Amino acid sequence: QVQLSESGGGLVQAGGSLRLSCTASGTIFRGNVMVWYRQPPGAQRDVVATITPVGSTNYADSVKGRFTVTRDNSKNTMYLQMDSLKPEDTAVYYCNSWATVRTLGNRAPWGQGTQVTVSS
Repeated sequence: QVQLSESGGGLVQAGGSLRLSCTASGTIFRGNVMVWYRQPPGAQRDVVATITPVGSTNYADSVKGRFTVTRDNSKNTMYLQMDSLKPEDTAVYYCNSWATVRTLGNRAPWGQGTQVTVSS
């Protein structure tokens, strides 16, 4: 059973836009803070944006004003609208719930991620 699935990545020029989607199992999604992470080449995975079950959001400083996270609780799906993309946004993007990662640590399930490549 697939618990997490990310999609929507691709190759885009600097200044362009992409919209990522994350579909999660109900166990992971319902009632939980959901998180977008990204992992650039050779670097660690970091938090990009978070969204609570009622839609309150937080963003990493590097993406504030350019990225927007939303969720559709009826579909167990979260989105990341990425505008004004920069080459430094190039990374594999993942999603998960805050509780899953905090509770399970290295045993947390992850999806395959979606590659975002921004050319200059």
